[in-house]
Amino acid sequence: MQYQRVLRLHEARRLIIGKDMRVADAAFQVGHESPSYFNREYRKMFGKPSGKNRKENLNLYNI
Repeated sequence: MQYQRVLRLHEARRLIIGKDMRVADAAFQVGHESPSYFNREYRKMFGKPSGKNRKENLNLYNI
């Protein structure tokens, strides 16, 4: 269960940062049904909210 959660979070991060996918869309794509639960788990895993990672990525590449 833990391994699957880690894989899902890493894949979601790849979609959010690498593919410029919206956070909620990435969460649903990897199998999370609750965006709020996804955001809590994402913050625990990566140390910052998923939306902040996406925003930083957009600012970095001026998209």
